[in-house]
Amino acid sequence: MLTHEEILVLYDQEQRIEVEYPGVRREVTDLVVRHIDVAGQPGKGFVVYSRLTAENADRAIDEQIAYFESIGQSFEWKLYDHDQPEDLRERLIARGFEIEEPEAIMALDLNEAPELLLQPVMADIRRVSDPAQIADVISVQKQVWNRDFANLRARLESELVEQPDYVSIYLAYVDAMPVCSAWINFHPNSQFASLWGGSTLPAYRRRGIYTAMVAVRTQEALRRGYRFLTIDASPMSRPIVARLGFRLLTFAHACNWRVSRS
Repeated sequence: MLTHEEILVLYDQEQRIEVEYPGVRREVTDLVVRHIDVAGQPGKGFVVYSRLTAENADRAIDEQIAYFESIGQSFEWKLYDHDQPEDLRERLIARGFEIEEPEAIMALDLNEAPELLLQPVMADIRRVSDPAQIADVISVQKQVWNRDFANLRARLESELVEQPDYVSIYLAYVDAMPVCSAWINFHPNSQFASLWGGSTLPAYRRRGIYTAMVAVRTQEALRRGYRFLTIDASPMSRPIVARLGFRLLTFAHACNWRVSRS
């Protein structure tokens, strides 16, 4: 059994330093690892990892702002509680970043997956194979979160067609109606697969559908030889996945810079 610290070190190495994503270009500088959106319009980049000190943090922040401004791309600096220096969040706020509410980064060692996630899934959960079905995936997300998911729809459609080994997308049905949607990303050259989406219509909660959706993706990850599952858990999903054996690794904050547009 790996310790919390050992899993966190692996997570930082494989999911922040080395990770690559479809549709983005990974760039490594002396201070950060950043990703440039080359597919979306107008696109959004992100800084996923930094190795900073109190002495160079301000320079690094100013360099990233200048870089993304020069390419006309907004970006997210994903800040983790264990990142240094300790006042990095305050420095980002001082520069004008908008800070979202923290998300709990949870991880499950699949060598310790509970039996509940390994049993046959009885719910009507189907893997999406036709890009036209993404409309139902997005419909569920919009009803739950009341947000515009046009960019997410385009990305999922593209990944389903062009990167089918990277993403598996699922819909859960009750009486032939989609009531829950979720997906899982299988990161190449990594021990980690990541859970995303995981949203159930309010009228269909407390029926075990969300847990069944986690189980379907857990079993696929095991079949494909992955060691860990991760999830950026909202306050709603955190207690559920905690009961399923996921352990808290750290907290992360999305810090958003909106590019100046003339």
